[in-house]
Order: sequence, then structure tokens, then C-alpha cells
Amino acid sequence: MKLGYLKIMVFTFLCISMFSTAFAKQIINIKNTEKDMTTVVRNAIENANDKDIKLVFEKGVYKFLPDYAKEQFSFVTNHGNGLKKIIFLFQDLNSVEIEGNGAEFIFHGHTAPFQFINCNNISVKNITIDWDIPFSFQGDVTAVNAKEHWFEMKPYTKGYSWKLSRGKITFPNIDGFHFFELGSTLAFDKDTKQVAYGAFDMSLRANKVEKKANGILRIYDENIKHFPRVGSVFHSKGPHEQNRYAPAFQTKNSSNAVFDGVTIHHALGMGFLFERVDGVKILNSGIYIKEGSDRAISTIADATHFANCKGDILIENCRLEGMLDDGTNVHGTYVEINKIINKNTVRVELKHFEQTGFEFADKGDEVWFIKSPNPDRGEVDVVTDVKYVNEYYSDITFKNELPANLKTGDILENKTWNPVFTMRGCTIRDHRARNIIIKTPLKIVIENNDLSSMMSSIMLRGESYFWYESGGVEDVLIRNNRFVHCAYGGASDHAVLKISPRLGKTFNQTALYDRNIVFENNTIETFDNCIIWADRVEGLIVRGNTIKQTTTEKPQYPNQPIFYLKNSKDVLITKNKYNGNVTKSFEVDATTQKTLKVKRNKGFKYSK
Repeated sequence: MKLGYLKIMVFTFLCISMFSTAFAKQIINIKNTEKDMTTVVRNAIENANDKDIKLVFEKGVYKFLPDYAKEQFSFVTNHGNGLKKIIFLFQDLNSVEIEGNGAEFIFHGHTAPFQFINCNNISVKNITIDWDIPFSFQGDVTAVNAKEHWFEMKPYTKGYSWKLSRGKITFPNIDGFHFFELGSTLAFDKDTKQVAYGAFDMSLRANKVEKKANGILRIYDENIKHFPRVGSVFHSKGPHEQNRYAPAFQTKNSSNAVFDGVTIHHALGMGFLFERVDGVKILNSGIYIKEGSDRAISTIADATHFANCKGDILIENCRLEGMLDDGTNVHGTYVEINKIINKNTVRVELKHFEQTGFEFADKGDEVWFIKSPNPDRGEVDVVTDVKYVNEYYSDITFKNELPANLKTGDILENKTWNPVFTMRGCTIRDHRARNIIIKTPLKIVIENNDLSSMMSSIMLRGESYFWYESGGVEDVLIRNNRFVHCAYGGASDHAVLKISPRLGKTFNQTALYDRNIVFENNTIETFDNCIIWADRVEGLIVRGNTIKQTTTEKPQYPNQPIFYLKNSKDVLITKNKYNGNVTKSFEVDATTQKTLKVKRNKGFKYSK
């Protein structure tokens, strides 16, 4: 009897303990007010006495100024490192939730809205983010004189901040900060807000600017090569080295992050940035220009970006528009061997200026050795120690002896930190660059999306120089997507699907790199010819797609083939339908030709 009673008491205690643990969360309710909310939020987070917190906002508009923000030095990959003014800083928490209830957060000046550092079980729901004044200079192009190297434009004034002084334009002139140059500049269609047809990226360093009648500015630049069309909207975001202050959301060294019902209308860098995060979901969210706004762009850089993440990444039912870089970029990071210190230890270098300070590896991670000239992933070893030298260099010690033929200049890739990636039910359009650029050796599924792109719509590209973004894909399924109006920027080397590694000079430029890619049951409606560009691929299936050549624009490169195939093996093109007038269906080199199979297609033919 006593033993039975004791068992009941123990069971009851365990149930109460489990219940208490599951619901032991500090809930912080935040009321709406018109005052600056930075101090209110900072105090709420810093004074929380629990490792599990939830912030609940009353619906309304909230203003956040940088004056009393938390100031902390931050390494922010693909942005500029430095002292950041952070509004919402969450660090070392078991769980953190934000329920916005439809609240709108308006930020001002140089601010980093959200940082989640070393947090687990992150949930952000039902908020909208914007800036009161964008970090942009833009206006309508009214005249062009290519011979004299000038164009005229009428800059927007309401809601923007810029000035002309001594023949120079500065902007945004907020809290003492301004860009000295127009810098990265791109033309947009005024009506559709797409990147202008045939537009090129430019970096403007105007020789002089003259004020004309009726608010018109005449801008002289002797180095400009591609002039905008009269009637287009010209947009500048400042010099490349300075124009990425911080993403709207930076999540780093964390796990289980879910963003649901989050809308971003502007950010001073990317929308969502994830570094070494295990498990991410972005659901029912959006990055786009606010309805009724005359702004040409939303975020300054990528909508979403994942660097050395693992676990499952899911982007579902999202709308990504107007950003000044890719819809999503998923990649690992190559580091270069700078020095072999001893039989177990190498010094590695982060090569790109926007990667400095990035945490490439930690104790327990598995790492691939990649030895030129062969770009294949080679031996694997386990990291036993990492010694940080400075933001460029780290010393990595491995469990076993280094490969005998390893040398300086070879590269390493982190095997442990690679994700499974799924994107479905999304719309990505009206922005600079690619819809999707992705590099992970694990499963990739891209399905049921609506895609329109300035450059290649989907790009599979590992790079062992410049960006040093690893690496080769090994399992890709791209199906049931709708591609409309793709590759409409001015550059010639783009396609709807482009697979093209960019490897340094020490690597074999014809060696196979990407593998096992299926592109099937997609519908493609676009004006130009090139649909598939595949270089150094083993195992590519293009099956059951419907391709329609449209007349929305005049083809820019009518002599390009539908299929450009080079240095590849085991390519199958079957059961596709093409409706259009193309002069050239295939361009195939001798290597690819050996194993290429083309059968049961309609509207185009292949002949050796």
C-alpha cells in the first residue's frame, strides 16, 4: 500500500515538474505608445530574470531610434563588421518568442533591429519592419547625353534625405552619416518596379553634379558605360564597401528559428541572415515595397541568406520582391590554407572582406580537405581545437595527421554545417540578381514557386575565389515551378537555370563539380533563348518541362542556344515541349556529347 502510494506521489511530482518546465516562461507585455521605444525594449530584455522569455506587443505603430540602443561590436558576414546599435539583442537564451499581433516597427538611421546570438527555440510572429527614411537616393531619368557623359534626373524629395553641395550629392544625411558617392546604382521600370530591361549594375562616382531648373540635376560621370533610359527610375545605395550596415534579423550560433508572418519593407542590408544556425523556417512572410510607396527597392541586399547552417531550412509561402540582391543564398564557406604549422595544424585565412570574423569551424566539426587541381571533396578529419588569431586568420588542429600532399593555397570546407533546403509556394520577382543561388551537398527541393529574375533565376555555383562560397551540389530537385520573364538584365551569361562553378586558377577548369540535378515539370515563359546553362555537371535530367517563347521583350541574345552544355557527363533531356522561334537549340562540347541523351522532345531537335 505504501509502495503504491509512493509511486503515485512520484508520478504526480514528475507531471507537475514537466508541466512547470514546459510553461515556465517570462511573458513581457509591451503597450503601444508614440514615444521612442528603444529604451523600453532594451530594459525589458536586460531585466528579464529567465532564460525563457516572450515579448508580446499590443497592435500599433512603434518607433525605434538609435540614440539609446545597445552598442556592441558585431561580426556580420556579408555585411560590414563594426560597432552596431542594436535594438533587440537576445543572447544566451533557452527560448525567445516575439508575438507582434500585427504591430509595425519603424526604425531610424543606423540601427541593427534584431540580433539572436546563441539562442535556441526562436519564434518571431506577426510584425512588420520599415524605416522612416530609406538609405536610398532615387529619381526619374529625364534626359541622357551619352556623348557628353551626362544624364539628368529629378530626385524624389518627400520621404528621402539628400543634398547637393559643391557639385556633390550626399545622402541619406541622417544623424551625421552620409555617403560621399552615389556608388552602387541600378535602373528600374517606373510602372512595374522591375529592374529595367537590359539594365546593368553600375558604380557611380560622379565628376560633378549641376542643379538645373524645376528640381532637375545633371550628373556627369566620365566612366559610365550603360546609360539609363529616359523615364526609368535611377536608384543608388552608396559605395559597396559601406552600404551593408546590418540585416533586419541576424541569427547566429543558434537553433530552431521560426519566423512566421514577418514582413520587411526596408533594411540596411539583408532581410534575414543566418550564420551557423541549426534549423530554420521562414513561413508566410514577405520582403517587399510597402503598398503605395514610390520607393524602388525594399532591402539593400539579399532577402534571405544562410552561411554555414545545418539541419532543415524551409522557406514556404513567402513573397520576396524589390531587394537589391538574391532572393535566397545558401552556402558554406571555403577558407584557404595560409600556412602548415605542424603535422596536425594549419593556419587558414578568410579571403573576402565581408567574411572577416566569420566562424568557419569549431571543435567537433568535420572538415573536407580540397586539394588543387582536383576540386572534389577529399579526406575528412575532425577538428579538435581552433585558435583565433584575428578576424582574418585562425589555427585549426585536427584529430589526425594532415594529408601528405596538402599545401598552402588549398582550401577547406566544413562538412558538418550543411543544410537540407526546401523552398515551396513562394513568389520571387522584381529585384536585382538571382531568385535562388544555392550550394549544399545535401537534399535541395525547389517546388511550386513563381519566379522572375534579372539574372539567372536559379543558380548553382560554388566559388573558390572572390566570394569563397562552397560548394558543389549533389542532390537537387527543381519541379513544378513557374518561370516568367527571366534573365532580363543586360548581361549575356545568364539562363533560367545556370550551373557554373567559379574556381581559382590552380583548379582544373574542366573537372566535374556539381551532381545529380533534376529539372522537371516546370513551365517557362520568357523572351530570350537560353534556358539551361550547365558546365561541369554529372547527372543532369531535364524532363517534362513546357517552354514558351514570349514577345514581352525583344530577345537580347537571339543567337544563344536553349541548352548550353559544357564539360558535363550523363545529361538527359527528354519529354520537353518548346513553343517558339529559336535559331539554335544546342551548343554542346565534345566531352558532353559522349554521354548526352536527347529524346522524345517537341519543338526542338538535337543533332551531333
